[in-house]
Amino acid sequence: MSSSVPESLDNHHRDTLLQLFQHPTSHNMDWQAVSSLLGAVGSVEQLHDGKSRARIGGETEVIARPKDKDIDAQQVVNLRRMLTGAGFAAVVEELEAEGKEV
Repeated sequence: MSSSVPESLDNHHRDTLLQLFQHPTSHNMDWQAVSSLLGAVGSVEQLHDGKSRARIGGETEVIARPKDKDIDAQQVVNLRRMLTGAGFAAVVEELEAEGKEV
């Protein structure tokens, strides 16, 4: 059986991806970890106003850098939608089937 998990995802990226899709929504999502994940699966461009533009597949999202280290619940929901649109919900299902947990 071939894996749909991209080779660009290291263990930290996989943990972050699993945490983004965790229910209930995690409130301890570190911005640096999320930004690193987005860069591994797509591209992240730093904008002049402190925001970042993330592109994954055909999806683009402008994300405001959080005031503290964690992104908020709405940002988690937006990123989950974006990653689902790019096919990463299937990757999460595969990782969970392999017994991976956050």
